[in-house]
Amino acid sequence: MRRVFGWSSVCGLFVGMASASAQTEPAPEPTPTPTQSLPGITVTATKMDEERSAILPSLGATKYDFSRTAIQNTPQGQDAPLNQVLLRAPGVVQDGFGQIHVRGDHGSLQYRLDGVQLPEGLSLFSQVLSPRFANSLSLLTGALPAQYGLRTAGVVDIGVKSGTTNPGADLSFMGGSYNWVQPSGEYGGRSGNIDYYAAGQYLSNNIGIENPFSAWTPIHDQTSQWYALGKVTGIIDENTRLSFIGGGVNASYQIPNNINQVPNFTVFGNSTWDSSILDQRQWESTYFGIASLQKTYQDFNMQLSGFARYSQLNYQPDAIGDLLYNGIAPWAQRTSFAAGVQGDTSWKVAPKHTLRSGFLVQRERVTSFAQVNTLPLVPDPSDPDAPFIPGDTTVGLTDSADLTGWTYSVYLQDEWKVLPTLTVNGGLRFDAITSPRNEYQFSPRINVVWEPTPEISLRAGYSRYFVPVPLNQVSVSSLAARAGTVAAPEVLTNDAARAERSDYIDVGLTVKPVDGLTVGFSGFYKWAENYIDKGQFGAPIFQTAFNYSNAQVRGFELFANYDKGPWSLYANLAWSQVNSINIISSQFNFEQAELDFIANNWIFADHNQSWTGSAGAAYVFNMDSDYATRVSADMLYGNGLRQTLVTPNDTALPPYATLNLSVTQRLPISGSKGTNVRFDAINVTDGQYQLRTGTGVGVGAPQFGMRRAFFVTLSQKF
Repeated sequence: MRRVFGWSSVCGLFVGMASASAQTEPAPEPTPTPTQSLPGITVTATKMDEERSAILPSLGATKYDFSRTAIQNTPQGQDAPLNQVLLRAPGVVQDGFGQIHVRGDHGSLQYRLDGVQLPEGLSLFSQVLSPRFANSLSLLTGALPAQYGLRTAGVVDIGVKSGTTNPGADLSFMGGSYNWVQPSGEYGGRSGNIDYYAAGQYLSNNIGIENPFSAWTPIHDQTSQWYALGKVTGIIDENTRLSFIGGGVNASYQIPNNINQVPNFTVFGNSTWDSSILDQRQWESTYFGIASLQKTYQDFNMQLSGFARYSQLNYQPDAIGDLLYNGIAPWAQRTSFAAGVQGDTSWKVAPKHTLRSGFLVQRERVTSFAQVNTLPLVPDPSDPDAPFIPGDTTVGLTDSADLTGWTYSVYLQDEWKVLPTLTVNGGLRFDAITSPRNEYQFSPRINVVWEPTPEISLRAGYSRYFVPVPLNQVSVSSLAARAGTVAAPEVLTNDAARAERSDYIDVGLTVKPVDGLTVGFSGFYKWAENYIDKGQFGAPIFQTAFNYSNAQVRGFELFANYDKGPWSLYANLAWSQVNSINIISSQFNFEQAELDFIANNWIFADHNQSWTGSAGAAYVFNMDSDYATRVSADMLYGNGLRQTLVTPNDTALPPYATLNLSVTQRLPISGSKGTNVRFDAINVTDGQYQLRTGTGVGVGAPQFGMRRAFFVTLSQKF
């Protein structure tokens, strides 16, 4: 289907060396594919992929496409974490715990596999999805059309590989700094009408979470993780397809230690402890499944899907150390199970009109349980009239909660081809949620795209957004159970978190002045009520949502890319500013003085980073030969997230830039279907840069970026 806004087609390959075409990648030797034996089935599968794209097009949103070559140009290639690939898009900001922020939002990203939205999970440190799984990867931002709701900062849309797109077996092994060990494999094929694909990888290293101090080697930071995904697709007839996608991740983490910390409490008469020997651990697991039926009939297309996702998080404290430093040691578990149904349709009712509609119904249950040791508050024996002081013997308490919530969404929109060069897409969306608050909203959307020539594309869009608080990030702590202990908060107010409501405006221009060169601009403004932010408050380490009464988000993005012959170049620069005021939910997580200041003063959000940039270049030597060599380099820049010196979030951290280099060499081994050796150097200049200081609204720990590291990857295709 023709994309109505040229942004998708002309700039989608610019990010992360995405402008490199398939010709610039060291070409594998030709291999027999199912196309040669089953051309009818292959044509049907390709047609169904195109018609699924017609059901859920971007229609005026800002869309950044990452080709498979673009992923290979990213440091560590398809073995890189997904967040590292997305950081090569304009306006994507790096944070600790592997988090990213898109256009000034804290989270609010939705992830889709073959067009189906995955429920929000619990994992904080783990990257549940891998670039290895992706046949296509896109990031949609801006004024989204009506089919995209609930999580609206950005849509990470992954088209999962299949046996058709990835036939045969592919094994690889990456090793390097920090005792990095990462074997992985893929296998795909087809038997008759059944297409199958599977991928998995194991990862072990000694830098599972960002280092809390600037040294090269973190202390107590080992992680072990495995990831897996499988996909089976059956062609029923030329107009009907069934598919199933299942996957999961299981990961264990040591919480890294910060040296030379002084205990805040006395426990059993002991007030000294070496913070470098703390032993805190966290386990995260997520499993998901999607079953879809896709059907086409003349000008009507539909996809109906059922989905489910289970997440679990477990935290084990250091039994004595947590008490000495935090006054509380919780053995905690939180689980989430979400399941639902999603349906999407498109119908070309007239030559100039295409109607699209859909729905989503989801039920989620979140449970939490913690067995807690803490210190009681006791009278001061030297002054009975003085305020109570912490005792040095422990008391136990339990903390549990069980929440169930429903989400209901429907939408209807019309793509109207007013003129051959002018398209208007208007729609209306309705969303409703239950628990912890019952809320709903009607949300109008409209996008206008004008393409006066094939080289110029202009767009403008408006979207009304409704963003519920993720149920598994709702604060469920029992304040009453902690009364009379050091775990009792200063503030006892705990208003329920609310859905964010906002108005979003987005404009953009894309120009192709000469062959191979694309330049563009995008500007955006958002006014939000009940603006959702998230913080990490103590242990276990997961995100807790809270609201500011209002927020303003504004910014712009500039990009340029050149893609021709063996060269692929890109650069982008983004500016944004997020200001918010008055915390109105989950107040017990904050001190009263902090709440009082923010109630009367606009502050920067803690995740605000004014300037963000990236740039890169790739060149392929002997690109048409069996011994092609690809060299690439890229750079990431940020002028720092916020920290608190005097007033909340009043100062930006120092700016930083990291340089990365990669070389991939194809080896023409006789009888091999593809052998490659890859070398990556990360943070070549060994820059010491800090992502977080441990201060700021909702910020719980200091974090530094990874120091210089080297990796070697050997991959073999069979």
